[in-house]
Amino acid sequence: MTDAVAAAPPPAIVLVRPQLGENIGKAARAMLNFGLAEMRLVSPRDGWPNPDAGPAASGADIVLENAKVFETVAEAVADCAFVYATTVRKRGLTKEVVGPEKAAQDTRSRAGRTAILFGPERSGLETDDVAIAQTILTVPVNPEFGSLNLAQAVILFAYEWSKAGVGEAAAFDNYEGPAPQADVEGLIGQISTALDAAGYFRVETRAPASRRTLRNMLTRPGFSAKEVRTLRGIITALTKERN
Repeated sequence: MTDAVAAAPPPAIVLVRPQLGENIGKAARAMLNFGLAEMRLVSPRDGWPNPDAGPAASGADIVLENAKVFETVAEAVADCAFVYATTVRKRGLTKEVVGPEKAAQDTRSRAGRTAILFGPERSGLETDDVAIAQTILTVPVNPEFGSLNLAQAVILFAYEWSKAGVGEAAAFDNYEGPAPQADVEGLIGQISTALDAAGYFRVETRAPASRRTLRNMLTRPGFSAKEVRTLRGIITALTKERN
């Protein structure tokens, strides 16, 4: 028999390479309006802290004060069991695509920490950023005018997350919870190293695409921590030198 797991922690909002301090502040304001307070910043263009963020946050100072800065997306989501990438563009990646309402409901009902990635204001997330996520989060905007600013994108998810928690008594069974992203990264690295040794990536021009496909395959299922440990043990056994 398994024990009921407490409600999942609120998701972390990860702003990837944000460009303007004002937009970071507005995103913080949007978050706190609906009960989200954990902001993570990946390589903000103008550094951190940014003097333009505070006035734009309109009192959401606690979000800015506690914001953590990371150099890479992988580092920012290393402790997260599930990652969503927000994008409106087709990426050539085979991933489930959901809207804010479904993402918010799933975030409320699954064990482990979730991260929501938001890209730079001008260009959005890069394909390699999206490849880290298990699921793509998109908004069904007007196809002739799909321009959302950063704070608008954040508030759409934050509102749905808040709404999904009304009257909720979240409890669910999960024997140990899904694997943190860092564990999945370890699995990907181990398989990649083994494939290198076997000469799988022998065509250099195709290697980046092949590695991206491998990452996509391994992030999609949402393995539990136990499943990752099992897979890593299998790979070790298969690649171990025999006397």
